[in-house]
Amino acid sequence: MKLTQLAFVLCPVLLLGACNDDDIVQAKSASGPTSKVQLGPRPGYLVNQLAAGTLKDTLSACLESKSSYQSSYLSIGHRGAPLMFPEHTREGYIAAASMGAGVIECDVALTKDGELVCRHSHADLHTTTNVLAVPELAAKCSQPFTPADPVNGLKANAECRTSDFTLAEYKSLQGKMDSSNANATSVQEYMQATPNWRTDLYANTGTLMSHKESIALFRQLGVKMTPELKTPSAQDLAAAGMTQQQFAQKMIDEYTEAGVEPSEVYPQSFLIDDLEYWLANNSDYGQQGVFLVSKPADVPSPSEIAAKGIKIVAPIYTLLVEEQNGELQATDYAKELKAQGLDLITWSLERHYTSYPELAVLDVLKQQLGVIGVFSDWPATVTFYDNCTQ
Repeated sequence: MKLTQLAFVLCPVLLLGACNDDDIVQAKSASGPTSKVQLGPRPGYLVNQLAAGTLKDTLSACLESKSSYQSSYLSIGHRGAPLMFPEHTREGYIAAASMGAGVIECDVALTKDGELVCRHSHADLHTTTNVLAVPELAAKCSQPFTPADPVNGLKANAECRTSDFTLAEYKSLQGKMDSSNANATSVQEYMQATPNWRTDLYANTGTLMSHKESIALFRQLGVKMTPELKTPSAQDLAAAGMTQQQFAQKMIDEYTEAGVEPSEVYPQSFLIDDLEYWLANNSDYGQQGVFLVSKPADVPSPSEIAAKGIKIVAPIYTLLVEEQNGELQATDYAKELKAQGLDLITWSLERHYTSYPELAVLDVLKQQLGVIGVFSDWPATVTFYDNCTQ
């Protein structure tokens, strides 16, 4: 996997929360790409958890001998770095770049006034932002907060959609760690529910971003971009006054208007119609399109996907790696995809979809399947592995 360095100098203590992210973005080296990637302690911790064997020996030796690391295109910041930073926020994106993510994701959703913003879902503002704590905006939610009613067995509920708000209203919100408490009897209880495998240490600020702002930031950070066109409901499209194809086109238009080369962008979607639309109408970007797969039974076969001209497929990693006779191996489905000449990306490490060690999963993905990208909630893990297995 080709490595590239980010063209800016990073603060060594970013991950300890002692850095101003504006300083990091502005500290681009005038003499060339000379960044200092900061991995923090997690890669070493994961190495220590590995069973004795060749992989552990290789990575342990790398830990002892290697003093610096380069950013990696294999390492994709999944929504930024949401293991510890609010997802799809400026702060999370900068943290991902500091950990060597060579590619960063903005999931793209629609606002009420037809603008594009970075949000994992059209319907997650009640769990990923402070909207419920802002009464004038909470009142605009599709389903305002209702408390749990233990006596009648009812759970707490709310639904706040990006299409409930204008871009200006959206930008006035603050991102928080994605969580909710279904047993809450108050807004405060509902919001304060961060799971114990995450942290609120870096959630004091969570600057929300428009899609256009993410493009500008990613260019400053020197990373490639992988926007995912989120599937809107009829309600979302109606509020924005768009069709699905207009939504798909608008996302690409924002890259062309910013002068971003197609080679720097990997547009994603779970809808194969979106991939076919981009191939037919924006072929340079469409050739970089990524078809996301969660259930093979619900999508065309590998040969049918390849026949449509799609070149990159991104299944969840549990479809690519499995345990066979006590060892992790590539699945038959993964081999079928490779046999069709398709490049593979996968998602998302650190999500604990299985109990398999993260580094062991990475080893199968890279060595057996030659994947070209791995989404991770803590990109340092993939950056470290890629640097140590060249």
